[in-house]
This record gives sequence, C-alpha cells and structure tokens, in this order.
Amino acid sequence: MYRLKIGYRTIKTAIGTTASISLAQYFGLHNFVSAGIITLLCIQVTKKKSLQTAWARFAACMVAIVFSFIFFKGIAYHPVSIGLLLLFFIPATVRLKITEGIATSSVIILHFYAAKQFTVQIVINEVLLVVIGIGVALIVNMYMPSIEKKLKEYQRIIEDLFRIILKEVVKYLRTNESSWDGKELMLAADILQEAKIAALHNLQNHFLRNETGYYHYFRMREKQFEIIERVLPLVTSLTYTVEQRKVVADFIDELSDAIHPGNTADRFLQKLHDMKKQFEAMELPKTREEFEERAALLHLVKELEQYLIIKSQFHPDK
Repeated sequence: MYRLKIGYRTIKTAIGTTASISLAQYFGLHNFVSAGIITLLCIQVTKKKSLQTAWARFAACMVAIVFSFIFFKGIAYHPVSIGLLLLFFIPATVRLKITEGIATSSVIILHFYAAKQFTVQIVINEVLLVVIGIGVALIVNMYMPSIEKKLKEYQRIIEDLFRIILKEVVKYLRTNESSWDGKELMLAADILQEAKIAALHNLQNHFLRNETGYYHYFRMREKQFEIIERVLPLVTSLTYTVEQRKVVADFIDELSDAIHPGNTADRFLQKLHDMKKQFEAMELPKTREEFEERAALLHLVKELEQYLIIKSQFHPDK
C-alpha cells in the first residue's frame, strides 16, 4: 500500500497559503485569494533562493503595474491588449533579470484587466496583495530543518566506500587477483553528487554562520575520487611481482584505515616520502618487466601523493 508522505515544504506551503489568504481577507482586499497564490509560488527550497525569488517577484509585479497602466489605459481593456502587453513585458523581465516574477505579475495584470479600470485604490490593493503574499512566504521560509545529521551520514558513507575501494586495491597488489565488481565506484560517484547538493543547500540556508565546511569537504573527496578512478586501471595493469609492490600495498592498507574527516595527510605524506627514499636505495631493476612494473608503481606513488596533498589542503573553516 502506498504510504502518504508529507514533507516540510508541503507543510510550509499549506500554512503560508492559509495565512496569506486570511490576512488579505482580514484587511478586506479584493481578490484576496491571489495572496495565497503568490505565497505558494514563492516557497523555495533554501532561504537564499527564497530571498532572490521574493525580490524578483516583487520587482516584476511593480513593473507589471506600470505596463498595465500603459496598455490598458493607453489602448483598451481588450484581450489583444493583454497579448501586446505580454509581448513587451516578458522581454523586459528578461532584461531586468526578474523572469521568476512572470507568473506572479501575470495575476496582477489580469486583476487590472478584470477590473476594467485603473485607480489608486486598485493599485494599493494589488501592492498589498503582493506584499502579503511575498512577506508571508519569506517568514514561513525562514524555517529550514537542520540537515547536519544527513550530511554526517553522507560523510560516513563516502569514507566507508573509499575504504572498501582502497582495500580492493590492496588485495590486488598482494594477490594479483580480484573478484571485485566495482559497484562501490558507481555508488561513491552518486553519493558524492547528492552530498554536494545537500551541502550547497545547507550553505544557502545560513547567512550569518559559516557553513562552508561540509561543501568543501565533499569537493575535496570528489577530487580525491577522481584520482582513485584514474589509478585503478594503472593498478590492474600490474602483473609482475616486485618487492616494492608489497611496500605500496602495506602503505595503502594503512591509509585506508585512516580515512576520516581529521587531517592525517601530513603524517602519510611523510611516510610516502620515506617510502620513496627506500625505493631509491634499492637495487636497480634487472629485467624489462621489473623496470616497467617499478615505473608503474612510481606513477602510482605520485598519484597517492597528489591524493594526500588534496587532503592536506582541506581546511573546513574556510
């Protein structure tokens, strides 16, 4: 059986629409139901988007009043006048970058057309409808539920997926065998995209507090993921077993166990530096296969270094 799910945005829309209609009716405004329509159109997913939309709709409505006066009083209260008005009004909103207000302002335009007159009282009535409709929407939209728990969960899932992927790399380096289907790669890409969007919404819901940490974190992990995707074909191309391969496997194994939000990159960069020094002290390759294998491993080490540098540059408070 389908379970009815009512989201917070639906609840806000219902409350806001009811409140704006009630206020408009209380003040005795004509077409008071339109205040509810304006509120319904102004409810947005973030506070920042709500403010931007509110400004665009208010500005568009003011422009619509001017255009209504010009076309209805200057030409006639005729359907053709509406067509001509929109023919010039819509490009004007595009030029002024207030196209989000087209739907709302169209309601105001039709009110003037239905009234068949243009008086100060009607103008005041329409302005009040707009103010009530947009104002209530802004007030209602100031409530945004915290998604801190959701962001932390995204963080945990991404780190778990990274750990699994790196463990599979370790397994292949040690055994030259793998039955991994790679599903974690697809999942990590999807989760990173969802997490970035959620973090961006969280950022746009805070004007005074610095909430960029999560967004920067997921961007950092996205860059690291690009490196992981890049090195996987390199790892699977390794077929010849050399001593350095086990050293690299042990390093990645330790690295995979230390994946968390804290900054451990500096410690691993030092370990990586020591490992490179260890490789330099080893005997030169004796065969072409060994040379190619060690060259590929060196490339892998450089990619791992870039992976760690990305993490070392991550500062959640910036």
